[in-house]
Amino acid sequence: MNRKTDKTVSAPLPRAIRLLALAGVLALSGCISAPLQVPKPEPKDGGPPQPVDVSGVKDAVPRVERRTRAGNSSPYTVLGNTYHVLKSSHGFRQTGIASWYGTKFHGRTTANGETYDMYAMTAAHKSLPIPSYVQVKNLENGRSVVVRVNDRGPFHGDRIIDLTYAAAAKLGFVDQGIAKVEVVALEADPQLAGSAAAIPSDAVRQPFLQAGAFGSQSAALALRQRLTKLTALPVTVKRGATGDSLYRVHIGPITDSGYMRKLKTRLQQQQRVSAHVVYE
Repeated sequence: MNRKTDKTVSAPLPRAIRLLALAGVLALSGCISAPLQVPKPEPKDGGPPQPVDVSGVKDAVPRVERRTRAGNSSPYTVLGNTYHVLKSSHGFRQTGIASWYGTKFHGRTTANGETYDMYAMTAAHKSLPIPSYVQVKNLENGRSVVVRVNDRGPFHGDRIIDLTYAAAAKLGFVDQGIAKVEVVALEADPQLAGSAAAIPSDAVRQPFLQAGAFGSQSAALALRQRLTKLTALPVTVKRGATGDSLYRVHIGPITDSGYMRKLKTRLQQQQRVSAHVVYE
């Protein structure tokens, strides 16, 4: 008997099949070892870490302002729904649910290109012309404020107006988040049409970084002391207009946009400060 016939000889696999098998093993190994990429959750909205006394923040003063295309495109579509902007706010009156927006949008750009400040007396509305001035009355406690509409929204649920943290705090519904309100449009005084405050112009004012706003002067001064170690630019504590109880910490003016971005990043990383641009 030929002993060679007693042994089973395995024929070598074709080279192409061997390569495919190796690729499959490597792919499986990669799937096992690769870390699972979990998308970062969307930041939650809310108020400042500590309640801020906004009782001294003055209501918006209705003024005659030049209306531009910014924020007034009509019709416009959001989340599959189409909205139309009114040609005029004259005689406008509406009753419904108000909400408020804060830290998530603080420092972002509003519909008309301004910077959202949750400590200012402004609001977002779906159909009022931008800018418009309205009186908002909390029908649950009788409090009222005057705000300037410079943004679009709210686009969720049956809410008719989104107010800043300051406006919601003055109306007394920050904690519950919503309140039943009446919104009434106000007419501007024509005598104020030519005033410098009537038409805000970022082009003729200087940019600063606002690093914080506090009801306590000592808290603002403490932040100023920390920030002077991060930049050679002036860091100042400024009080608002007469009757405004907030102390704002400003850095600048800053005319270099590249340095502005770097400083904002440094403030966030080293001081946990979320700064935004303001103009003076």
